[in-house]
Amino acid sequence: MNRKVLILLIIGLLCLSPIAAANWNSFAGGIHHDAYRDESSDFVTNLWTFNMESPVHSSPAIYKDYIYVVSENGILKAVDMETGEEEWDLDLDAPSDSSPIVHKNRLYVGCEDGLKAVNINSHKVVWDYDCDNVASAPFYYKDIIYFGSDDGHLYGVDEDGKVKFDKKLGGELKTSPIVVDDTIYIGSTNSKLYSIDTDESKNWEFTTGDEILSSPAYVNKTVIFGSNDGNIYCLKKSNGDVVWSEDLKNKVTSSPTIDEYDNSVFIGSDEGNFTCLDTRDGTVKWSHSTGDKVHSTAALKDNLVVFGSDNGYLYVLNKYTGAEEFTYNPGTVLFNSKITSSPVINGNSLLFGDDAGYLYSLNINKYEVPGSTQMFYSIAVLIIVIIVAAVVVRKIKNRK
Repeated sequence: MNRKVLILLIIGLLCLSPIAAANWNSFAGGIHHDAYRDESSDFVTNLWTFNMESPVHSSPAIYKDYIYVVSENGILKAVDMETGEEEWDLDLDAPSDSSPIVHKNRLYVGCEDGLKAVNINSHKVVWDYDCDNVASAPFYYKDIIYFGSDDGHLYGVDEDGKVKFDKKLGGELKTSPIVVDDTIYIGSTNSKLYSIDTDESKNWEFTTGDEILSSPAYVNKTVIFGSNDGNIYCLKKSNGDVVWSEDLKNKVTSSPTIDEYDNSVFIGSDEGNFTCLDTRDGTVKWSHSTGDKVHSTAALKDNLVVFGSDNGYLYVLNKYTGAEEFTYNPGTVLFNSKITSSPVINGNSLLFGDDAGYLYSLNINKYEVPGSTQMFYSIAVLIIVIIVAAVVVRKIKNRK
């Protein structure tokens, strides 16, 4: 009898114990850049808008019930994803365009003065690694945090901030690295994509026609990325040989998003198009025009693909056809602001920032959006225009 009671108690404790939170170990959450996490069973999707008070260019990180966002002026904020309320903030003492990552209650983010590690429980910087500007989002792999710097070095530091890897590559390393099977892939402004083993030996390098600001993604033993020469490239991971390439007609600073089950890669370009290609041979499946540059990297959920454009609109498309499911313009046309930040998805909550300095939460399942803060300004402008027009008309009539 006592044994049965003990077994029941153990089962009960296991049921009550929290499930380990999924880490956000890289830019857009992984080597495919799909930027998606399942929500917890008790999570409720709500619509809200949060003022970051400075432009948001980077992509947020999701960890437990919070979204972590860094604004251009270097303020890190933890926001409750259900309520849209700020939990805490921290001044990083340096501007930042880097996207944060989170691993086991430790957040890592690049700034103009190097890489910083933040304890998200104490809300304090526990260490910082001084180097040149780090626009590159870090990548956590086997207890090492890899990142690039504008000084041309690819660094790897351990959880205590001690250097374990330092490789001079050249140019400025603004892209976010990925690590697959002990091999690091990263692009540089010197037009090269590098393949480097974690023991610092170089495997190969591939030269494009211009700077590489697009972070590589990985699928089926290939590495896919864009270049400012206007092409998207797919290379063999083993030797860097070209599997295929496709001319997208203008600079490609957007990073690719991979749907490995549908053999699709999604990417934007300065031509204003968002394009879906076959990962196997580069065949264009469809292309959707936004009329302005697409720097944002897409997020994926079920049959939907989501991205922002410099025209101020967020697009939610059918990933199979490219047809619009819905769009959202927070600036309500009059106060348009670029959406260069890459969206992330937590269950049914679609979250993204914009250059106006706001963070938004939408319901991607029900196609519901929050009321726009800028809408009130638009209404005010419209009222003023109507009043001015009425005054002018009255003066003209009085003269007659």
